[in-house]
Amino acid sequence: MNAEGASSPAQRPHGVSSASLAGATALVTGAGRGIGAATAFALASAGADEVVLVSRTRAELEQVAEKIQQLGTRTRVEPCDLRDGAAIKGVIGSLPRLDVLVNNAGMNIPALLVDVTEADLDAVLSLNVRAAILVAQAATRKMLESSAAERGAAGRSIINVTSQMGRVGAPRRTIYCATKHAIEGLTKAMAVELAPVGIRVNAVAPSFLDTPMTAPFFARDASFHQWVLDRIPLGRLGTVKEVAAVIAFLASPAAAFVTGESVAIDGGWTAQ
Repeated sequence: MNAEGASSPAQRPHGVSSASLAGATALVTGAGRGIGAATAFALASAGADEVVLVSRTRAELEQVAEKIQQLGTRTRVEPCDLRDGAAIKGVIGSLPRLDVLVNNAGMNIPALLVDVTEADLDAVLSLNVRAAILVAQAATRKMLESSAAERGAAGRSIINVTSQMGRVGAPRRTIYCATKHAIEGLTKAMAVELAPVGIRVNAVAPSFLDTPMTAPFFARDASFHQWVLDRIPLGRLGTVKEVAAVIAFLASPAAAFVTGESVAIDGGWTAQ
């Protein structure tokens, strides 16, 4: 033991990386594209035994699954509307085990506050907050079923995907900001509550990302694109791979003493 009572590197099992997810089953929501798809691949690349892919569109999930299977990782495709509480409880409850949850699914409907409709308000709150809580609840119950001997080197971990907009405000994003601030708070409360049972809970808070979906939008609105870049000290958009890499770290034993944190992946936006 070292001065802090932790095992020294020499005492760790040979051949086991501190960032390895060997033996773990991970579930990613919103896994059909963007951050979710990149994260699923990153977790598989880190050695996860199985990655469970959840979103509404089977075709997208199957494309992601095909790429992951090339790494030799098992996949399970589970099309599901996360706003259906019974459905998500059924999906997660049917798993033999669960070690890692990446609570990623979310949406935004940009609008001025005075123009937000009740339907849009309900849609964003339902997916970004209500569904995220139901998924976390079902995942926690499943994780609690495993014994200490079954948990593997990675332990058990939940990563909520929030946003830099969970820390700051912006025009036309009042409802989105409200939901992401809620998940920042949820992350802290879950971390405190679940620490005694060995479940770590963290979040990642990305800025605007360069993706096939955002590129056409930025191309159509050059002024908004510049407005975004002006607020990022690194002077560029982030990538889904950069977000996925941080998620994989938080899920791994390398982050074994990290819980209740929200990691900004924003090029310095919220440091100002």
